[in-house]
Amino acid sequence: MLFPTVEYALFFIGAFAGAWALARHHPSHKLFLLLASWGFYAYWDWRFLPVLVGLSLEAALVAQALEASNSDRERRLILGAGVTAVLLTLALFKYLGFGASVVLWALDSAGLHLGSPKLPEVALPVGISFFSFHAISLMVDAWRRRIPVKVRVVDALLYVAFFPQLVAGPILRAATFLPALAQPRDPTNIDLPLAMQRIGLGLFKKVVLAQLLASALVDPVFEAPGEHSSIEVLLGIYGYAAQIFCDFSGYTDLAIGSAALLGYPMPENFDAPYSAKSPQDFWRRWHISLSSWLRDYLFIPLGGSKGSAARTAAALGLTMVLGGLWHGAAWTFVAWGAFHGVGLISHRGWAALPGLKTLRENRAWGVVAQVLTFHFVCAGWVLFRSPSLGLAGEVFAALTRGARGPVPFWVAGVVLVALLSSLISAEGLVAARARFSRWPLIAQGIAFALLVVALDALGPRGVAPFIYFQF
Repeated sequence: MLFPTVEYALFFIGAFAGAWALARHHPSHKLFLLLASWGFYAYWDWRFLPVLVGLSLEAALVAQALEASNSDRERRLILGAGVTAVLLTLALFKYLGFGASVVLWALDSAGLHLGSPKLPEVALPVGISFFSFHAISLMVDAWRRRIPVKVRVVDALLYVAFFPQLVAGPILRAATFLPALAQPRDPTNIDLPLAMQRIGLGLFKKVVLAQLLASALVDPVFEAPGEHSSIEVLLGIYGYAAQIFCDFSGYTDLAIGSAALLGYPMPENFDAPYSAKSPQDFWRRWHISLSSWLRDYLFIPLGGSKGSAARTAAALGLTMVLGGLWHGAAWTFVAWGAFHGVGLISHRGWAALPGLKTLRENRAWGVVAQVLTFHFVCAGWVLFRSPSLGLAGEVFAALTRGARGPVPFWVAGVVLVALLSSLISAEGLVAARARFSRWPLIAQGIAFALLVVALDALGPRGVAPFIYFQF
């Protein structure tokens, strides 16, 4: 059930009406939203609903046990068992085949040839990486005693399964979302300007920009880079940088808008990422909920924030490789994570060099740094988008080929518009929303309706799945 579809619109109308009809009876309101979220997930593939329910129930019970225990040793054992169960489930569904291929490759390299055994193939439950991270966040936050309210089973299940963010985030924190669930929702506090702004923006990004970029430019270039000129390949790389931003941030916009209509806040996940001036700055702006999760639940526990320079570098490298592997069980994602790890480590070394403060504060250098960072990120996207390292090499090699023909002007225009949309900051969205909110409510509704009609007319037929659904 994709967001920009009639099916989702009908589902959401029912969820919206039911949730607010039960708002005065808070337990029933939450139970209704939980059942609606499970129904939303079962629509994708009902066979994997037990995986979602099982992981979230296990995390809820572990969190309650951590709250009840006062023994440090016992709490460590409970947390370790709980997190291990989640990671093993994730590994079973997502990494079993890849892990088996790595073992076979290692044995073959050592001279132990086992022929070509059939590798295990396990269907991947949609969104399993995201709801696994939610389950881990719930348990770790309970272990750190950072959840200011008592963990209740229904609240914990809804925290993991809340349908606007279930499939592709943003990754919520139990320490902030469970307190929101503990408070009854007030229908007079629905932020309609926020909801209309983010839903309209999300539809424009996904239905128009991302769809056009994928079909007219990115997919043809990455499917056969050898058949395109260097200019076309370069524009294809820029196009994918624009496409993945519009696709993923468009999903986030729709998730934030949907949650706002239900009365629940969601964190920002993007903040003008392609305006970043360093790899570190990029990760403060791109997929913020994931980068902050990796920082708080992996990088800091590894000692990266307080150790020596060598330990920090090792923690950064390991965090980014694991972050890459989280995106997918393939060497391209491992290489993408390692690529960003090297970039972060190198930038730390550069920033620590004495005598560069004046240069870094220079406005002209800021522009240079922004251009360099953008192209660094684009080079990484080649690894991320390519189905194999070999094809990624072909894409890079195609950049040296001479131009053979002009690129359609309108395609370049779509790339430019999409990249410009990535420069809109969170503060800019707030300012625009403040102006919009001063309009009469009926004018807001008419403007939103006209926008939806226009987007439906402009966008291509059909809606492709969001890129991050595969993770």
